[in-house]
Amino acid sequence: MEKKYYLFEDKSELAAQLAVDFNNAVSEKVASGEVMTVALSGGHTPKAFFEILAESPYREGISWNNVIFFWGDERCVPPDDDESNYKMTNLALLSHIDIPASNIHRVLGEDPPTNEALRYAKVIEENVSSANGFPQFDWIFLGMGDDGHTASLFPGASNLKEMEKICVVAKHPQTGQKRVSLTFPVINNAKRVSFLVAGAAKEPVFKEILEKGASEALPYPASMVDPENGILEWFLDKAAAPEL
Repeated sequence: MEKKYYLFEDKSELAAQLAVDFNNAVSEKVASGEVMTVALSGGHTPKAFFEILAESPYREGISWNNVIFFWGDERCVPPDDDESNYKMTNLALLSHIDIPASNIHRVLGEDPPTNEALRYAKVIEENVSSANGFPQFDWIFLGMGDDGHTASLFPGASNLKEMEKICVVAKHPQTGQKRVSLTFPVINNAKRVSFLVAGAAKEPVFKEILEKGASEALPYPASMVDPENGILEWFLDKAAAPEL
């Protein structure tokens, strides 16, 4: 695994650089005649990134035909619910770009969670090339909660040790809200995994992960992200990583 850290003054600077990287990655795929499979995350930092992509020059300059979007996790709510990751992405990005509807594969949060986890796993299998026995995304974006959760994989949850399924049903430990999430075997099989982390509230957890590295001994699911054959990146603002 190759690990990289990128430190920015603030969330806006972080999002701007990420947009440059995204544009370059798509251009490489276009040059080789391939598509790029991407799993998105929710949250304020990805939203800032999406909003930049929705503006010139990226809106017109990126070959959106070569990008296929999925989500790393989704709350079990309808797509027009304010808590929907899809709704946020649609308002910030998808509704502003010329991308084929067939390139957008959302989690059907309005459907029964168990059924949807199975259906979405099949959609991923059918649309993402496989390696090492699991789908292999080109790029997975992740956030990290103040408690160290990532995607919808929460501290202490039994699904942290799921080694066979592509998707699982998760439950928020405080609210009990059901969610559908990718599993660690899929996340850790990606070619490129990028954490987008901003804000002082994330600093204590990130500091501990930085000091101890990828480890199941830590109570934080984010520390279990360890793409063995890929690149792990941390895009951070100074508030989240003042010691870097």
